[in-house]
Amino acid sequence: MSGSAKKVAILISGGGSNMEVLARDMTGDHPARPCLVLSNDPDAGGLARAAALGIPTAAIDHRTFPDRAAFESALLTRLAEDAPDIIALAGFMRILTPGFTRAWQGRMLNIHPSLLPLYKGLHTHARAIDAGDAQAGCSVHEVTAELDDGPILGQARVPVLPDDTPDTLAARVLIQEHRLYPAVLRRFAGGDRTRLDLPPVVNIN
Repeated sequence: MSGSAKKVAILISGGGSNMEVLARDMTGDHPARPCLVLSNDPDAGGLARAAALGIPTAAIDHRTFPDRAAFESALLTRLAEDAPDIIALAGFMRILTPGFTRAWQGRMLNIHPSLLPLYKGLHTHARAIDAGDAQAGCSVHEVTAELDDGPILGQARVPVLPDDTPDTLAARVLIQEHRLYPAVLRRFAGGDRTRLDLPPVVNIN
């Protein structure tokens, strides 16, 4: 790892598809490199994907702690070992307390599968369909104490089709997540926090 490169810890809970695209992008002239992939689930499929890429991994099972504060204390202790400059949440399904988010404010990103500020929380695709929205998409934002809040650093949009289900819409949005998150992280690690809006998708097949 270059001495001048920012160190990025990626937090996951599942398969790690966004983690993998972030990690694969952090090569060459990228201003950052992955230093750790950490999950709250020891069985998360993304841990094996990260190990296959040669990235150090760790698991801290939130179910073994009496409360959120104890879990986050263990999380902070493990993160301190690698001293990342940036945390990228990539499908990390634990709500973080204000104490944790304050400690990392300005250095922690998240990707959310909606066009924030619409549809914070869960079931974003079903909610977009039920609302009759013409467009859906994803947002990358800085993490603050309020859930799915914080400055929006980028968005990508897809059309909502008449026969969409939450699953078909989610699959189409995920393709855009894999375009948007690496682009925003690259800019963010280089000190550019201006908003990035990807061109709307024309080919929806």
